[in-house]
Amino acid sequence: MSVTAARKQEIIKDNAQNKGDTGSPEVQVAILTERIANLTEHFKTHAKDNHSRRGLLMLVNKRRSLLDYLKREDEARYTALIAKLGLRK
Repeated sequence: MSVTAARKQEIIKDNAQNKGDTGSPEVQVAILTERIANLTEHFKTHAKDNHSRRGLLMLVNKRRSLLDYLKREDEARYTALIAKLGLRK
């Protein structure tokens, strides 16, 4: 369910604004998106796992907050990020 260290480093490398960037909204949203995708797969086999479902909702809300912040601060970066991650249809 969690993201492995190697996968996390790959996500950071793909979304970092510059070398050593781990805290930018783009990186945080990408990591949250990976965790959300993993939990979504988990719920396909464990439908009654309500404790993990609460965690999923908290992750989705955190991602939404970060995306709102990014849209407010720099809409070009926001549109590039959602296109890259495929969050909007």
